[in-house]
Amino acid sequence: MSSASGSRVVVTGATGNVGTSVVRVLSEDPDIASVRGLARRKPGWSPPKTEWSAVDVASEQAGLAAEFEGADAVIHLAWAFQPTHDPATTWRTNVLGSMRVFEAVAAARVPVLVHASSVGAYSPGPKDRAVDESWPTHGWPDAAYTREKAYLERALDTFERDHPDIRVVRMRPAFLFKRESASEQRRIFGGRFLPGPLARPELLPFLPDIPGLRVQALHTDDGARAYRLALRHEVRGAFNLAADPPLDAHVLGEMLGARTVRLPRGAARSAIAAAWGLHLLPASPHLFDAVLRLPLMDCTRAHTELGWRPERTATEVVQEFLEGLQQGEGADTEPMRGRKVG
Repeated sequence: MSSASGSRVVVTGATGNVGTSVVRVLSEDPDIASVRGLARRKPGWSPPKTEWSAVDVASEQAGLAAEFEGADAVIHLAWAFQPTHDPATTWRTNVLGSMRVFEAVAAARVPVLVHASSVGAYSPGPKDRAVDESWPTHGWPDAAYTREKAYLERALDTFERDHPDIRVVRMRPAFLFKRESASEQRRIFGGRFLPGPLARPELLPFLPDIPGLRVQALHTDDGARAYRLALRHEVRGAFNLAADPPLDAHVLGEMLGARTVRLPRGAARSAIAAAWGLHLLPASPHLFDAVLRLPLMDCTRAHTELGWRPERTATEVVQEFLEGLQQGEGADTEPMRGRKVG
């Protein structure tokens, strides 16, 4: 898809953390004529040039090809993180639902597909250097999230082989945060009743320093700009997206004014496993295992081929997110509802 005016873009999963940022960025782009947002429930939010359809990609009766008819591009963001205790349910939405999207893109003859992959698709990798997009994408098999992201990379390999006329772009962002996503992500990973006000630095006398816990982050709006640039440029393939610096206990401790205390992996995992097993914590110990093994990503390709660079540092992203947690921030969509628990 070129930057010529009059482009029509369909966005699946348009009311979540990434979807709300992508829809807003596209609605502000003069080269985009219209945006159709697909979500299970229509939101109260109505940005310019945007119309909504209530569609569940997990349903075999979703009618996706009709929704995609006449589109110049489909940006596929729909994803379910829960229930983590029932991986068959997330598989139906994330894997089978995504494959329905891919098939509908081909049936509707949409020329561009931009798919939300993730750093989670990568095989275990180094923490002391960054890897580019050629690093293997076999995920970590024990975690549903990484297993599903990796499986879809293989599905897209086949899709590209069978549909060489469709330009496929795979975005592989780091962990994505923004102020408005705080309540949603607290519910997804920390639990519905975890008090957001506990995210105050003065209540954190120390931070656990867990070996291997070194990750990258990105502001969701910066990620959304990369999606828009992928429509403007005739690019294909995968793009790593992350902001500096990589985050570990020492970086966060300095940012929050908290001292770090070494905590063995086994002790941390046992605590998470116990809370998850009692249904007190939605985030599973399997996801914790995967995070410890994620490689750091080199984003040179996005810099050079898309002209993309993040506008916010990773520490600024975390600071904004923590402030959002304290205030119970959200947005006027069902997944993003704000709620302050304290």
